[in-house]
Amino acid sequence: MSTARVGVLALQGDVREHLAALTALGVEAVAVRRPAELESVDGLILPGGESTTMAKLARIFDLLEPLRARIKDGMPAFGTCAGMILLADRIVDGAAGQETIGGLDITVRRNAFGRQVDSFEEQLALDGLTDPVHAVFIRAPWVEETGPGVEVLATAAGHPVAVRQGRLLATSFHPEVETDGRIHRLFLDLLG
Repeated sequence: MSTARVGVLALQGDVREHLAALTALGVEAVAVRRPAELESVDGLILPGGESTTMAKLARIFDLLEPLRARIKDGMPAFGTCAGMILLADRIVDGAAGQETIGGLDITVRRNAFGRQVDSFEEQLALDGLTDPVHAVFIRAPWVEETGPGVEVLATAAGHPVAVRQGRLLATSFHPEVETDGRIHRLFLDLLG
């Protein structure tokens, strides 16, 4: 059982799925909706969902600047799908005025794999894991460009779909919808 307390940004999206994945790994998992809840966690997952909605709600709940500060100060964070977009420093095809939390030196293309009907699943080789992961892509982004400190962990259709930079991890796909906890464990390893 881990002694880490990990938050899941609980404004919109796959919150319950991430909470369940963390609990299955023996981690104390908490929903984060307020700055005080953010301050109480050792790391944070930014779930899949709708990135523009999450950014707007983070501003409404006075969470956007505290999120940026915690990421800048080195809090480990893991973004899946929309969470990857939120962690990206730059967005292509974002909504007008779309904000991010930033911290991850990548340029991400929003909805790069297409619309909802273009969603797909794939067995994906991921650096650091011996067996492939079952990756579920739903209106997923991909990484267009990485900065020098970003490690590409997996690619699909010729584009990075899993990256790590320091204590930040992001995937274009949704590991929370599978029972395979290996990618969540990769994130927990970043908590030190």
